[in-house]
Amino acid sequence: MSEQDIFTTPSITKLPENIAGRVLVSGSHGGMYPAYLAARSGVRGVVFNDAGGGRDNAGFASLPYLDNLGIPAATCSHLSARIGDGKDMLDRGKISQANLTAAKLGCSAGQTVGETAELMTISDLRSFEAPVYQESRVCFLEAGAEPGVWGIDSASLVKPGDIDQIIVTGSHGGLLGNDPATAIRVQVAACAFNDAGVGIDRVGITRLPVLNERGIAAVTVDCMSARIGDACSMWETGKISYVNQISKAMGIGPGQSLPVFAEKVRRAIRRAQDRQHHSI
Repeated sequence: MSEQDIFTTPSITKLPENIAGRVLVSGSHGGMYPAYLAARSGVRGVVFNDAGGGRDNAGFASLPYLDNLGIPAATCSHLSARIGDGKDMLDRGKISQANLTAAKLGCSAGQTVGETAELMTISDLRSFEAPVYQESRVCFLEAGAEPGVWGIDSASLVKPGDIDQIIVTGSHGGLLGNDPATAIRVQVAACAFNDAGVGIDRVGITRLPVLNERGIAAVTVDCMSARIGDACSMWETGKISYVNQISKAMGIGPGQSLPVFAEKVRRAIRRAQDRQHHSI
């Protein structure tokens, strides 16, 4: 296996310029937007984390998408290696599914990620223009005296203007490469993630304690209740699976919806503002 042929990354949103023509092992979930980024980057083949599959098999959505473009793609079982950690996937991951293009190369479920990536290096490199796909940003609740509630399909879309806002992201709740700095880039008021099936080493919820230390209320929703990579699905059908201590102190718990989560965060902020006002 040549290091020049196979490249690992915690997230497909962070790729070097020289990725074209190489096989990529990405810690990202196997949803539609990561598939688009893989196609746009010109990779020869790609392995994602299946994120527990989840609602509507969203964690496998990359496979048919890339099949249509003739790109071999596979997913690593979330129970065999950490989501958000391409190196761990290459070191100990096991394949859960492969698309038809990958299967023609000999890739199949049960192989190691290393075996599958090696097989993908012999794939023909195709030239095409990837179909346009854009992640969304939507306002669920307008800001006023309280923070607004924003939906973003990926945590990579968070921006400086999101400071002190409530963020619902379709991203998984795992730290990228186990780096605490990747929990979320700005100091938001609260945020929600998909638990990606929780997975090995309980990686799918590792952002929560880190965000607790930063004073941020954070939760994950059950991957079977909402599509990973889809903030609107999270808001509409997501059911909370895990909470950090700050969220728990606000009365937020498993089984609640994200609109309830947002309202309880806003209520806690109102109470804190009232106390501060009365103490002046």
